[in-house]
Amino acid sequence: MTDIRVWRWFDNTFLDLGRQFRWSYLPPLMIYLAAGVQGLTAIVGTFFIKEYLDLSAAFLAGLGFWVGIPWTLKMPLGHLVDLIWRRKALLVYIGAGLITLSILIMYGIIAHTQAMAEIMGPEIWFVIATLLAPTGYVVQDVVADAMTVEAVPTINEHGDPYPDDEIKVMHTTMQTLGRFAIIGGLAAVAALNITMFSGVEDMSEEIKVAIYADIYLMALVIPLLSISGVILGGVILRRRAQRMREQGQDHAAIDKLLFAPAGETHPNWWILGGSLVFAIFTLTMGISQVPLAQEIIFIGSMSIILFLMYRLMLELDPEMRNMLIGTAIIIFVFRATPLPGPGATWFEIDVLGFDQQFLSVLSLIASLLTLVGMVVLRPMMAKNSIAYVIVILTIASAILALPNIGLYYGLHEWTAAHTGGVVDARFIAVIDTMMESPLGQISMIPMLAWIAKNAPAHLKATFFAVMASFTNLALSASSLGTRYLNEIYTVTREVRDRVDDIVTTAADYSELGWILITVMLIGLLAPLLTVFIVQRSRLHTQQ
Repeated sequence: MTDIRVWRWFDNTFLDLGRQFRWSYLPPLMIYLAAGVQGLTAIVGTFFIKEYLDLSAAFLAGLGFWVGIPWTLKMPLGHLVDLIWRRKALLVYIGAGLITLSILIMYGIIAHTQAMAEIMGPEIWFVIATLLAPTGYVVQDVVADAMTVEAVPTINEHGDPYPDDEIKVMHTTMQTLGRFAIIGGLAAVAALNITMFSGVEDMSEEIKVAIYADIYLMALVIPLLSISGVILGGVILRRRAQRMREQGQDHAAIDKLLFAPAGETHPNWWILGGSLVFAIFTLTMGISQVPLAQEIIFIGSMSIILFLMYRLMLELDPEMRNMLIGTAIIIFVFRATPLPGPGATWFEIDVLGFDQQFLSVLSLIASLLTLVGMVVLRPMMAKNSIAYVIVILTIASAILALPNIGLYYGLHEWTAAHTGGVVDARFIAVIDTMMESPLGQISMIPMLAWIAKNAPAHLKATFFAVMASFTNLALSASSLGTRYLNEIYTVTREVRDRVDDIVTTAADYSELGWILITVMLIGLLAPLLTVFIVQRSRLHTQQ
């Protein structure tokens, strides 16, 4: 009997995902995979800046702000996709072109530095390449979100409509596979980077430069993946249309169902105008030096996005509107809880002795197990409400925070002494990473599936973009909370003057424990209290 239950669980969890896979899912998955593979050049970029470009840390920090600007344009881009639904693939080609240009510029300044320098300085080329890439990725991401909607069929091969519960399962599967593709890409390039950089410290500068250049040439697979995705998507839609013609459906019905499922979409000037104000506001505040700039940007951005959400929700009936508001509040609070900050990593390096290689191994383990976790938890997400999923994830996150707290207070010393040194700090870190890694990505899957299923047909991409902006603001709130905690509890690492080798700042981790405990308690209580309040109000969600 036990064997039958285990087999049934394995079948429902893993094999059923394979059975539910549809070829129509593949096109957006290829674009998401391209987004994950972009991590291939991350390490190369870091070392190239450090070794070859004369750019200060302050300048690079400012450049990081500009890199984030394109993502503020996701809202109007999402609405643009709805407006040009039939031609949305053009945006993928544009995004792929920008990404390709960015990659080729980086290849040029690495492999043909002198020739590029004769045109412009390498630093200027680097800034151009750095700004082109995120613009390309955000354009493609918006289209991929929209493609996940058309990837889920609403009628079966006999022309009969699917029931709502089956459509919900398909949307959950589609969104799970989307996160799976992104994390899978990250895991693949993490493993590749470990291989490519094996023994690099003993190589000559010429060989290292050659490796850097080769990696950027390999990165040209990124735009190829996304372009292949939209080409395949077109082929699949045309084949689906052919099957419908063979079933006797007329051209008008096929065209409306497959190529214009939303009908005619009119420009929403509130969305376009509000998005423009949002982008201008963020840009203006980002380059200004006013006090509390981060808080002002957060409050202003939140106000604008809430206004845009209000305008969008007028498209929903009251019940769905209340349900979306409740869902958004629950997920926002879950994602807005603070993190320990860099002090926890400093402690692991300085006190626990975790080196770069071990931290890289933890990163790879996290990526791989996130994939497994999304598959294992997919049935739970498909069958239960978002509120239930968030409660489970919240309790699991709190429990899995305990090993990190234990490591700070010397748990590894006690376990090592009683296990002959087997269960040491690294052992505990690996086990904790294996269990904790899936939780962060999983929280967004039910929300994306809900939007794909319930948003108005003519505004699917717009809903994706605006809700993504709202939930991403939760991460900004999390960063603010993390900063506040690190201002209340001071944690410092040892800093030495490079010239005199004199310690200018002493290491002090005495208050790190309070940060870890506070983060755990806020991460547990805030989401649970929010779910309790929302589910007992008219905003409660059953989906």
